[in-house]
Amino acid sequence: MFIRAYCRASTDTQDANRAKRALQDFVKDRNLEIAAFYIENRSGRSMERPELRRLLDDAHEGDVLLVESVDRLSRLPAQEWRTLRHDIESRGIRVVAQDLPSTHTVLSHSQSNDDEMTGRVLAAINSMLLEVVAAQAEADYLQRRQRQMQGIEKAKRQQKYRGRPLNLDIHKRVIALRKAGHSIREVAKLAGTSPTTVQRAEKRARASDDKASA
Repeated sequence: MFIRAYCRASTDTQDANRAKRALQDFVKDRNLEIAAFYIENRSGRSMERPELRRLLDDAHEGDVLLVESVDRLSRLPAQEWRTLRHDIESRGIRVVAQDLPSTHTVLSHSQSNDDEMTGRVLAAINSMLLEVVAAQAEADYLQRRQRQMQGIEKAKRQQKYRGRPLNLDIHKRVIALRKAGHSIREVAKLAGTSPTTVQRAEKRARASDDKASA
């Protein structure tokens, strides 16, 4: 059984590596091992996730896509989630979510000793549950965003809003890597951030240099 673990964090200030130990312990308890990790900082609302795409391209029929929770895989709108799910299922990849016990049966049943009917029933149940949980993940995200925007609007009215704080450590690393000659995409991968953040850091650095030389 070839297990590929996908770890995702939404923002540059979060650590996408955090879930590695929990997933390793999870499979170790079942006398299994994770063959490969795919780690990135990307929004679950985006279909543009290079490491997830690389996992899907690397995977073969029967491989397991392991995630800490379904929302690490998707907070996508319904239609985009169905597109992603179809892509996963059409490749014969089986999803296991640590927080969704019904999917754990994939790790304790091999294709060679599974009863065909039992396997089909389990697959149907898991597909239905993944649909429900993914929909809930999207709803939770939208609700949280709505509350966040309401809070921002209130803070602006009270003149208390200061915006999202910068991660200066990442910005410094980005600038150092760019000066070393790495491309924007290479820097994003090496710094564990997004190309947008790389460009933002460069823009901020240029503005600071211009201000200093003025």
